[in-house]
Amino acid sequence: MPKSSALFAVCFVAGMLGTLATTWFLWGCNEINIFNLIRVDYLQLPVRQNLYNNLFTGGFWGLGYFFTVGVPRHRRHWIRKGLWFSLLPALTAIFYLYPQTYNLGMAGFDLGMLAPLVIVFSNLAWGLFTGFFARLLWGQ
Repeated sequence: MPKSSALFAVCFVAGMLGTLATTWFLWGCNEINIFNLIRVDYLQLPVRQNLYNNLFTGGFWGLGYFFTVGVPRHRRHWIRKGLWFSLLPALTAIFYLYPQTYNLGMAGFDLGMLAPLVIVFSNLAWGLFTGFFARLLWGQ
């Protein structure tokens, strides 16, 4: 298997693992009542409703992350690139998914006034974990 194809697969798996780690992160925040403190209705967040669809979506965004680290001379700062790339899924969720697909108002404001902040931080967690797992799985 050529190295670029292997890295493509690694980025997909890293995106899925990033989604799983982010789901655990959000679950932990819910367990210590952070969402009650900031008045965001976490129980309605789509993350809890369908984990397998979210894992596939995280892997799909991981394929997009591949284009930031796919060229051999750009394979540095994996986590930083993951954090920057995670702004794309965050903006997609804020301006398309929550208002159009989930009918939760612009930026998910129907969940609470700080819902966009939760969306951005959860996507930053995804970017952090995806960059970490991609670097870990790629080795070298």
